[in-house]
Amino acid sequence: VQLVESGGGLVQTGGSLRLSCAASGRVLSAYAMGWFRQPPGKEREFVAAINWNGGTTVYAESVQGRFTVSRDHALNTMHLQMNNLKPEDTAVYYCAVDFPGRVTGPLNADDMDYWGKGTLVTVSS
Repeated sequence: VQLVESGGGLVQTGGSLRLSCAASGRVLSAYAMGWFRQPPGKEREFVAAINWNGGTTVYAESVQGRFTVSRDHALNTMHLQMNNLKPEDTAVYYCAVDFPGRVTGPLNADDMDYWGKGTLVTVSS
């Protein structure tokens, strides 16, 4: 399975970005997809997750109400709509897949089986 993120860039505080994660390779079912981020000088942290059928979503408290995760099952693509961005959202954003898996709460990075290479989001103040 290959995961490729896109959509990162530079945005001002209060702005919006939409990240995408395209999955290719082995067709998966019954898995969980998630977004993680790693701010400069800090450890990787959970951001959002969605079940393979899109039925369950979970968010980190820091992004609740500002970020929305969704997926296009037919295209094997996951998105992260990020609104009202803040400087503390600056990070490299990674998508990841836990297979088999399902979302019952925040995902643990150690449990993820596949990772993308990341896309940089920079929010200027």
